[in-house]
Amino acid sequence: MSAEPAAAGDPLARIRTRGYAGLLVLSAALGIPVSAVAFGFLALTHELQSLTYHDLPRALGFAGTPSWWPVPLLAVAGLLVGLTVRHLPGRGGHRPADGMVATGAPSAVELPGVVLAAIASLGLGAVLGPEAPLIALGGGLAVYAARLVKPDIGPGPSAVMGAAGSFAAISALLGSPLLGAFLLMETSGLAGTMLAMVLVPGLLAAGIGALIFTGLGSWTGLGTYSLALHHVPRAAEPDIAQFGWAVVLGLAAAFVGTGIQRLAGFLQERVERRTVTATVVMGAVVGVAALVYALSTGRDASGVLYSGENALDPLLAQSAGYSVGALVLLVACKAAAYCASLSSFRGGPVFPAMFVGAAGGIALSHLPGLNLTSGFAMGIGAMCVAMLRLPMTSVLLATLLLGSEGLTVMPLVIVSVVVSYVVTIRLSPSPAGALPDRG
Repeated sequence: MSAEPAAAGDPLARIRTRGYAGLLVLSAALGIPVSAVAFGFLALTHELQSLTYHDLPRALGFAGTPSWWPVPLLAVAGLLVGLTVRHLPGRGGHRPADGMVATGAPSAVELPGVVLAAIASLGLGAVLGPEAPLIALGGGLAVYAARLVKPDIGPGPSAVMGAAGSFAAISALLGSPLLGAFLLMETSGLAGTMLAMVLVPGLLAAGIGALIFTGLGSWTGLGTYSLALHHVPRAAEPDIAQFGWAVVLGLAAAFVGTGIQRLAGFLQERVERRTVTATVVMGAVVGVAALVYALSTGRDASGVLYSGENALDPLLAQSAGYSVGALVLLVACKAAAYCASLSSFRGGPVFPAMFVGAAGGIALSHLPGLNLTSGFAMGIGAMCVAMLRLPMTSVLLATLLLGSEGLTVMPLVIVSVVVSYVVTIRLSPSPAGALPDRG
């Protein structure tokens, strides 16, 4: 009996083959160098942020970082990203305004452009996260290495290796290898037999990758660059008032997220007509948004810059020190900078969406009936699903992040995510050729 009929009769037949066992071994082996490279990427962008925002102004003779500093800094970032997108193969990789979409692993010749555009964006202050570049970097490196080891590798095993590399690259970024796995599975839309084929090597690579991140973080003293909260106030038990707020937050996030997406898409079309010049302009817009926030509130402009991943914990812990007006202005300036960054720079959309939603939820928690931790969590979930269209990942991001308090607020988060998701889909234009719903 040939392999093909066996595979047709038993969809899991390939998993029982010796070749699949070899894929598992190769996935485990590649998880080590891929996660090490991902750790180095995160360390480099983190050090570049500190160097350009804190050390460079002092080296130029300033007593501190001037409030106007982000404007020229982001303009330079726009120039570097624009030149990379314009002249290097692959156009700098995934366009963040398109959301989290499965685009496949980049080729080896495209990887330098992906890395350079992401480092210039993330290291110099664009309001984007590292998850999309890491997914591309991990997948591209894994496929390239697999082809070096086995030049005759087929498209199916090559795709499995690319997915495993992506799993390894973001294994520790979201605080848990499982969160990264959910993000990748929901983004790719895998199901059935193909999910089983990809999931096991991916989880194996992610588990090994998380161990490598932990080891390198301890050895270097740099930490794991993992999303984490250390100061989570106690969450109140859900009640009717908070369920009402879940609906309100879901509706608000859907409209805000749709507005950000539509404006980012509108701007992206114009940026691509004059890539270098327009990206410089968008960089200056991000800098001006940070400057407006700093001058209006007296707080550091860095609150608006960057992905917001490292700012979530201080924002929650120090929320009592923010007035409602400061929080509203933070949401407005961060959203504006996020929109400009989505249209032109290179990075991921996850962390800024989390930050905008968290700040909005904290602002609303000043009103009666809404607990601080509940508002924080519901804001994250509702805004993430509005921007990403990934409901399961959005619920998990908002709840697992809170530890034991996440179990308390999970019903509220689910309601806010469902409301935001359904309203976002209703607000989105139908695909070309789709029949209108007359139900």
